[in-house]
Amino acid sequence: MKTLLKTTILMVAVTFFASCQSGSDVKQILSNQDTRKAVIDSIANDSSMSKEMMGAMMNSNNGKMMMMENHAAMMKMMKENPSMMKGMMADMMETCKGDSSMMSDMCKTMMGDPKMMEMMNKMKGMNKMKRMDKMDDKPHH
Repeated sequence: MKTLLKTTILMVAVTFFASCQSGSDVKQILSNQDTRKAVIDSIANDSSMSKEMMGAMMNSNNGKMMMMENHAAMMKMMKENPSMMKGMMADMMETCKGDSSMMSDMCKTMMGDPKMMEMMNKMKGMNKMKRMDKMDDKPHH
């Protein structure tokens, strides 16, 4: 998962910098593999720059297409390996506990996704049914 994310960020960063900047200086900087890696690592390890990069990717046709392809591959991978998905979700929730802006962004994203809302409503319904089952187990007076 981290490799996929780093690869995506690397490809997008190179594409982004190459397409948004003009002049040989940018091309020259990005042609050096060590410099390019340093730029990409800097962006990947800074939350505000990462958000900015994701925004730039979503505003780019090439970036959107690449994100959709990676999203589909990641969804397939998670369906094939449920334990990995549970681990990733647990890690993400732990990270969110310490980062309120990340938690807020995640909630907004989830609430804006109809499939996610449907899944959460199903989970709510299942929890209600479990509570009702527990109530039925208690003796009535």
